[in-house]
Amino acid sequence: MRNKSVAVLDIRSSEICAAIAEKGVNNTFIIKSKYSKSYEGFAEGELLDTEDFISAIREAVGSIVASAGSPVKRLYVGVPCEFTQAVQTDKVISFHSSQRISPRHIQTLIDASEPETEEDETIIKCGELYYVLSDKRRLVNPMGMVSDSLRAKLCFFKCKRAFTDAVTHALKTFGTVKQIRFLPQNYTEGLYLFAPEERDGYSVLFDLGAISSTFSVICGNGVAFSEAFSIGINHIAVLLMEALDVPYHVACELMKKVNLNAKDSISGVCEYREDGYNLRFSANDLRDLIREGLDGICEMIETCLRAFTPKDLSGVPINITGEGVGVIRGTIEHFSSRLVMPVEVIAPKLPYYDKPQFSSLFSLLHSALGSDFE
Repeated sequence: MRNKSVAVLDIRSSEICAAIAEKGVNNTFIIKSKYSKSYEGFAEGELLDTEDFISAIREAVGSIVASAGSPVKRLYVGVPCEFTQAVQTDKVISFHSSQRISPRHIQTLIDASEPETEEDETIIKCGELYYVLSDKRRLVNPMGMVSDSLRAKLCFFKCKRAFTDAVTHALKTFGTVKQIRFLPQNYTEGLYLFAPEERDGYSVLFDLGAISSTFSVICGNGVAFSEAFSIGINHIAVLLMEALDVPYHVACELMKKVNLNAKDSISGVCEYREDGYNLRFSANDLRDLIREGLDGICEMIETCLRAFTPKDLSGVPINITGEGVGVIRGTIEHFSSRLVMPVEVIAPKLPYYDKPQFSSLFSLLHSALGSDFE
C-alpha cells in the first residue's frame, strides 16, 4: 500500500467499516476500498458477543486487504466512547527566567500530567484543551511563545484493555499488519467536524448511534467532557415492538414511516404491508410512543449538560451526528423543542458522503492522514 494511503477500522455500535483511502483535493478523500459488516454491537461498556465482533473485524479487514495493491502494515482503529474514559488534567511548570516554549517543554508537561491507570486500562491518546502563558494568554499551541511558566489543560484517553485485546486478537490473522493505532472516536470527530476557531471555546457534539450514543464537549484539540450511554435509535424500535406486539423488523419500518412534524387527524393511520396482509396503527399513537423514546435520550443529554460545570452551556448549540440522525423525520425539531436549545445536524462536508452516518469514518480518516500520525 502506498505511503500516502491509510487503512482504518471504524467501529460503530451496530456496524464495523474498514476502508483504505488517501487525500484528495480541497480536503476531500479518495476511497480506494471500503467494506462494512454488521455485528451484535456493544452496551454498558461491554461487547455483546466478542466472537461475533472478532469475526466481523476479520471479514471487513480481510476484504480491504485483499483489494489493496500492497501490504497493509498499519491500521488505525476508532474506539467508541463506551470503551474510553476522558481524564482532564491541569499542570503548571515554572522556569527560572522567561524562555521560548519548545517541544521539550511541552513533552515535559505532558509526561508530568499523565494520569495513573488500572491494570485493565491503557492510555491511547493525549489531547490538548489549551495552554496558558504567564501573562494569562490562553493558546491551543504555545510553540515559540515566550513565558516564564506554562500551564497545560490536557485530556488523556484511557481505554479498556478488553477492547484493545479483542481487536489485536482479531487482527493477528493478518500477518502484514504490524502496527495498530487506537484513536478515540469522539476525539477524531471533534477535530474533523469543528473548525479550529469553533474549538477555541466549547462546542457540544452529540453522536446518536444505533444502540449507544455519546455526549462530548469539544475544546481545543481535546475533549473537555464526555459521557457514553447505551441508548440509541434502535431502542425506540424496541419500544414500538413491545408496545405494539410486532416483530422488531416491523417496528424498524414503522419508525421510518412516522413524521413527528405531521398534523394528522385523530383517525390518521400508518400502514405496514407484508406477505399479503396489512397492519394498521394510529399515527398519533405511533408519534406519542416515538416521542417518549426520544425524551429518554433528551433526559440523558440534560444530565450531561448539568454535569459539565466549567461553563454554562445553555446557549451553546448541540451539534448532532451519527447513524441515528435522519431515521425518524422530525427528530431534530423534537430535540430542540424538548431541550429548549438550538440543535443542528453536523456531517462531513464531502460530495456523496455529506451524511451524519459517515462522520466517524471520515473523522478517523482525517486523523489518520494528519501529520501527527505519519
